[in-house]
Amino acid sequence: MQIGQPGLRQLFAQLGLPSSETAIAAFIARHRPDAIGCALPDAPVWTAAQSDFLREAIAADAEWALPAEWLAEALCHPVAP
Repeated sequence: MQIGQPGLRQLFAQLGLPSSETAIAAFIARHRPDAIGCALPDAPVWTAAQSDFLREAIAADAEWALPAEWLAEALCHPVAP
């Protein structure tokens, strides 16, 4: 039984990616240059299945929508100067 809202670690695990804080930070640092300006599901870093999952989760405003928004902010938006 899962209690509460899933976070980034759970989202990464759901996507089949390493989900430690270090792994998440490394993923964002490695893929950010290719993802800036993209909608999260359209970033060129996902498999088709991962992209579909993210698109459906966001569209349905599912429990994964909030961590997906956090990931979009970290991965796809330029850093303010």
